Amino acid sequence: MKQLLFVRHAQSVTNAGGITMERDVVPLTPLGQQQAEELAAALNIKPSRVLVSRLLRAQQSAEPFCAHFGLQPEIWSCLDEFSMIDLKLIAGYTREQRTPVAEGYWAESDPHKRIGVEADTFLEFHARVAEFHSRMHELPDATVIFGHSTWFSLLVWRLLGHRAEDGPGMARFRRFLLGLPVPNGSLYRLNLADTGKWSVYFDASLQERIDSVGEPAGFERELMP
Repeated sequence: MKQLLFVRHAQSVTNAGGITMERDVVPLTPLGQQQAEELAAALNIKPSRVLVSRLLRAQQSAEPFCAHFGLQPEIWSCLDEFSMIDLKLIAGYTREQRTPVAEGYWAESDPHKRIGVEADTFLEFHARVAEFHSRMHELPDATVIFGHSTWFSLLVWRLLGHRAEDGPGMARFRRFLLGLPVPNGSLYRLNLADTGKWSVYFDASLQERIDSVGEPAGFERELMP
């Protein structure tokens, strides 16, 4: 049986309620840096490969783990998180100011909508996750992936057999997204059985270790990834 490990990045400035920043450069908080160090100590696995998105918070989360094994992470653009709005349009917004913008976007559930030049459409985001999904079987056992919560939720949605290419599918995915816990620093194990089907398991014991670092990590999901 082959196993891939998905790790959501540690706490970022945006997760902690900070003002909106360009998504590529959102760093970890001091607590997030501690969580990343704890992850490196707690992940009892020698990785065959380490994959990260192009976003700083995922790369910073992987750094202590990669340093422990003397590995260089591989940057895969298909792991990038959803960018539903060009962040230049809401620069400096607080979480409270971002929330109604995000709620309005999801309520509309238009997979073709683009809000600003540097934003994704939902279909473009879906295509990134679908690309990774199509390549999962090629990855070796013990590949570790450092990424993002909405991205991972859509991957699980697809593994369950669902799709979200139209408005109703996007709305159904949104409800699923809000119900799937993917806390900062969480670990999910994806196992490939002989049948060719993937199963997904949450590592609760590791989450307890992450929650014990500083203040409890909790579950901070930005409505606007």
